[in-house]
Amino acid sequence: MQGSANLNIMIKAARRAGRSLVKDFREVENLQVSSKGAGDFVSRADLAAERLLKEDLLGARPNYGWIAEEGGEIPGADKTRRWIVDPLDGTTNFLHGLPHWAISIALEHKGQITAAVVFDPAKDEMFYAEKGQGCWLNDSRRMRVSGRDRMSEAIFATGVPFGAKRTLPATLQDLARLMPECAGVRRWGAASLDLAYVAAGRYDGYWERELQIWDLAAGSLLVTEAGGLAGPVRDGAEPLAHGEMIAANGALFDRLAGILRGA
Repeated sequence: MQGSANLNIMIKAARRAGRSLVKDFREVENLQVSSKGAGDFVSRADLAAERLLKEDLLGARPNYGWIAEEGGEIPGADKTRRWIVDPLDGTTNFLHGLPHWAISIALEHKGQITAAVVFDPAKDEMFYAEKGQGCWLNDSRRMRVSGRDRMSEAIFATGVPFGAKRTLPATLQDLARLMPECAGVRRWGAASLDLAYVAAGRYDGYWERELQIWDLAAGSLLVTEAGGLAGPVRDGAEPLAHGEMIAANGALFDRLAGILRGA
């Protein structure tokens, strides 16, 4: 796909930050056996990646706003546009030497996500989309959601809450209702890649509660531009504002949503 100037800026920024993270990932594999230092090292890697992304994205578009996991929110002179960035989605995987993490970049215009990049540097997979232009992988592969229409053949992805998150009971109820109906549930620990995999047809659907806008913004556009559907877990909620999402192909979305909503 011949992308816009903004999309090309996003892809180049993701690749530069990805090179930095891959270099740090090789180091963290050596640190993971130590009880000291690995967590702090990953935090520095995360911040370094965000700094590179900010340099490239705000350097190219200094009037745009900015919101990111580590650096908070910066209002822009252009109130209609902002970058939404997660410099390292899947930090726990990164910390443990698991090669499943990503850089997520979305561009919002007047409250709508108009361009998205999810880059998996460890596997060199660049997922990207622009509103109305479809969803793509690397240089030329057009992505489409899966064509499965039977729950018994479908695989879904989710995130299981940890630590002090309040949504563990609800998620366990989700799993109890869904798992008897489907072929399996996967928990791989990076929401942006879960959504990218739905867009690529690798998963048939995804849901998760208690996330942040930078976890979901880019991936949600990938899914819809690949022909899928995305909506809230709870009726009446707004996915990006409330940090929750169901995404699936069109054949399975209503059934998945109904199960998760207790219908």
